[in-house]
Amino acid sequence: MEKTIRIGTRDSELALWQAHTVQKQLNDLGYKTEIIAVKSQGDILLDKPLYELGITGIFTKTLDIAMINGQVDIAVHSMKDVPTALPIGIVQAAVLERANTLDILVHKGNTDFLETEATIATGSLRRQAMWWNKYPNHKVVDLRGNVNTRMQKLQDNDWSGAVFAAAGLERINLKPDNYINLDWMIPAPAQGAMLVVAMAEDEFTLDALSQLNHIETEICTYIERQFLKTLEGGCTAPIGAIATYNEKEDTINFKGVLLSIDGQQKLEIDKNVDISEWKKLGFNAAQEILNNGGSELMAEIKKQLKK
Repeated sequence: MEKTIRIGTRDSELALWQAHTVQKQLNDLGYKTEIIAVKSQGDILLDKPLYELGITGIFTKTLDIAMINGQVDIAVHSMKDVPTALPIGIVQAAVLERANTLDILVHKGNTDFLETEATIATGSLRRQAMWWNKYPNHKVVDLRGNVNTRMQKLQDNDWSGAVFAAAGLERINLKPDNYINLDWMIPAPAQGAMLVVAMAEDEFTLDALSQLNHIETEICTYIERQFLKTLEGGCTAPIGAIATYNEKEDTINFKGVLLSIDGQQKLEIDKNVDISEWKKLGFNAAQEILNNGGSELMAEIKKQLKK
């Protein structure tokens, strides 16, 4: 008897879009599926900045528990929200082909503020630090909630703009006309990619999901997440990373960055390596940054976040 694969998801519009995308791909391969929406604590506790909750996987935790308890078989996530260490018993089953990796600034039709003073909204330490690095005189305010909530808050407040991942807005057709591509901002590791996780011993489901895996995206996100894991070792920090495959040359370009929380210090790396070296690229790039002032900077960040 072929089982029905139960797809666990958060109940935000974007999370449901992602779950339906995986559902369609599995259905097209002939698998039976069912979507089960689970409320995440990250969605409920909107008043606390993410990094204060002391959990790196606030958005994935609820679904992890549902999987371990046997309520759902798989969970679909924005890969950038998933901690680099998965809970025991849960494995990465598929990385879907990556969408737009850029961050964008959604504004209100006038961008003069880029030359003067502004209040920019974001709940991400990375975006905040990168913004302050480029615009040290701007004010940055915390912005939480799912994509729809954040878009609404931008309309309701007198902020100049807010930073979003382009992919999230594009997926649910929320990307407005008035935005700027922030191509100078190095994205979060694995931004624009979707990850499907399953239980390690569930061979039927793992076999089904392996057919959805996009190898180039898997390799690039692996490099970025390894860079992240080596740098932060379990704490949150302003870290960006992007790996891109160059088919003509058969090489990988990697750009990584670590910033101080106020954005004043910035340690960057930009490397091109042969595709054969991909396995160690993220680790080696992070080691280079740690050896060039990154260790001290990470210690300082940890101290500041404890306050």
